[in-house]
Amino acid sequence: MTSLDLLFAVPREGGNSGLIFGVQMVLIFAIFYFLLLRPQAKERQRVEDMLTKIKKGDEIVTNGGVIGRVVHVEEKRLTIKTAENTRITVDRGRIAAVLDAKGETKEE
Repeated sequence: MTSLDLLFAVPREGGNSGLIFGVQMVLIFAIFYFLLLRPQAKERQRVEDMLTKIKKGDEIVTNGGVIGRVVHVEEKRLTIKTAENTRITVDRGRIAAVLDAKGETKEE
């Protein structure tokens, strides 16, 4: 058999095996998108919105577990008051949650 004969050879399972394979690949990608990529993008957008809405007076929790009240807001940094005379400057991206008046995570 030459390479030209192999190119035009009919598959033994039937004539539509290439089409079936293509449909399977599309279905796998769709499942991957809806189970992994889309929820991850939604969560990233929610966190980004939370970080941009932080304002002076909000009570926050950092990724390290430090709880404090925002006293100064800059574009990339926040200064939080953790005790009477203790102020910490943290990166805005290291904020885990914004707390409500009850001390629970604020849901918007």
